[in-house]
Amino acid sequence: MQLNLEFMKNTPVILVLDAGGTNLVFTAVQQGDIIGKPYVLSAESETLEIFLQKLIKGFEAVNSQSGNNAKAISFAFPGPADYKSGIIGDLENLPYFRGGVPLKKMLENHFKIPVFINNDGDLFTLGEALGGILPEINSFSEKQYKNLLGVTLGTGFGGGIVIDGKLLTGDNSASGEINRLSNILNRNQSVEEVLSRRGIKRLFAENAGISFEQAPEPFDLYNIATGIQPGNKQAAITAWDVFSEVLADAIANAVTLTDSNVVIGGGLSGAYPLFLQKTVNLLNGSFTTDDKQTSRMEVFAYNWHNPDCRNDFLKTNYSEIKVPFSNETIRWDNEKKITVAISKLGTSEAVALGAYHFAMENL
Repeated sequence: MQLNLEFMKNTPVILVLDAGGTNLVFTAVQQGDIIGKPYVLSAESETLEIFLQKLIKGFEAVNSQSGNNAKAISFAFPGPADYKSGIIGDLENLPYFRGGVPLKKMLENHFKIPVFINNDGDLFTLGEALGGILPEINSFSEKQYKNLLGVTLGTGFGGGIVIDGKLLTGDNSASGEINRLSNILNRNQSVEEVLSRRGIKRLFAENAGISFEQAPEPFDLYNIATGIQPGNKQAAITAWDVFSEVLADAIANAVTLTDSNVVIGGGLSGAYPLFLQKTVNLLNGSFTTDDKQTSRMEVFAYNWHNPDCRNDFLKTNYSEIKVPFSNETIRWDNEKKITVAISKLGTSEAVALGAYHFAMENL
């Protein structure tokens, strides 16, 4: 790509990183668009020093693509962490991070520009809220929505919350940690033991009567369940059905607090034809109290990818109600609705866009 460097001198460039367990994907973002090509390095490293040198190398590479014009670095990184201070704690997937690593300060010392670090679920949700699924919903809807719950289904189960267009970070950099909800099937476990790659494999293994090590990968389990490839189809279908049940309970508990639309990303989200509609149906279930039925949530959920559901979600039901002691009337829609959708941008792209907007807001 031929870059207009004169134009770039007057436009902020933000260097971003999607730090996954397998790869480190570096990009330069300007005006919400990725410039140049992503620079990818393997996340696997023998020591902390080697890993940190990879971070510096990756950011240097994409900064060079942008004419060394970056105004900030903003990226997603695994927790636990004190994201505001940029200190990374003890990481399960990167065991050489121990005792607190001041990643933000190290990068600021090297690049001499501000550095912002956040959780990937947070930045995914922010990207979808500002440039992904939420603008798409609002482009069709008469009612305009400002809040979004994001969940990511992959190696683990992550989340983020955007309220009125702002990322909710919390007092301890721990907002949106939806993976800590308890598993409806086993309250001694977290939902992540089901809503993850290892979780769906374990569900299949249990239903197929095989060991976990013998279970196919999630992509294969999708193909087996849909009949694309041979295998224990019923065990695969049952596994995705149970997955839907646990996902619905987790989302319902979170939405009860956020009152928001929901976007789902991560590698397992590609299997949504197998779990999304059932998840939405379960969200619209009910509690039973003294032989009375009460809706599971105060809002009614719709599947954005089901045309009939989408049309129902977008319908308005306004009525004119009279103001007491006057001749006035007020227009009122008494239906409370949310929709559940799959990522519009793709998870990595949404994370990059969220990182860009977070930096622009805080520069």
